Amino acid sequence: MPTKQFWRLERVKEETGLCTRAIYQGMADDTFPKNFAISRQARAWLSDDIEAWKASKLAAAGKTMEAA
Repeated sequence: MPTKQFWRLERVKEETGLCTRAIYQGMADDTFPKNFAISRQARAWLSDDIEAWKASKLAAAGKTMEAA
């Protein structure tokens, strides 16, 4: 079920297991969802985008979210 929450960098790192450098490199390579401004100084990711990215990684590995 979609949650549509804003996740800051620390939460994205926890959810994905990626380090900051890998997240920003993935954004630059168009292999990871891009963040967006939520204020003048803060950026976030949409939780649904991160969950979809995780599901695609599991699907590519032949796994499902339920089995993970």
